[in-house]
Amino acid sequence: MNQPRLTFFHAPNSRSGGTRALLEELGADYDLHALNLKTGDTRKPEYLAINPMGKVPAIRHGEALVTEQPAVFLYLADLFPAAKLAPPLGDPLRGPYLRWLVYYGSCFEPALVDKAMQREPSPPSTCGYGDYDTMLKTLTDQLARGPYLLGDTFSAADVLWGTALSWTMMFKLVPELPVLRAYVDRVLARPAMQRAAAADAALAAAQSA
Repeated sequence: MNQPRLTFFHAPNSRSGGTRALLEELGADYDLHALNLKTGDTRKPEYLAINPMGKVPAIRHGEALVTEQPAVFLYLADLFPAAKLAPPLGDPLRGPYLRWLVYYGSCFEPALVDKAMQREPSPPSTCGYGDYDTMLKTLTDQLARGPYLLGDTFSAADVLWGTALSWTMMFKLVPELPVLRAYVDRVLARPAMQRAAAADAALAAAQSA
């Protein structure tokens, strides 16, 4: 049975760059629907019908429409099992894999935004991520066991975190700790990651022309 076509809604220089890298790692065939943030494409009615939040990434696969970056990663990595970027059900690594994908959206980004906006932190007992320092130490302690989040096993979680930590360190939202720098360099050195970065740079240049 033929698989339905996969459509990827993407804007360069955005969070969805991680999804482009994942698709490259997966060797996936897809239709690219490019959006230009500078011309407000993600706020236009056509795209708001896809994601009312006006955010990328989003994917459409047949009747399935998936938004929210961790959900997109989970869906895609399971859709292409031959790439072995998602531990299957029953694998002891499945739980940690899910943990780190969800940790990104539920703890890392909220903590980062609160710190960047210099907001008064909520009491740890009522804050989903506890506190910024504990959130970051939980991550760095895991990465110190390396080389990847699941030890020796590279997964879709590393594509997400490698790309996210790269831009958050670039913009000084996260300190450039040696363990983070080494991890990001390790992930971004992969050929598929480099191909995705080059393709995104070309798309961004074309949109700016």
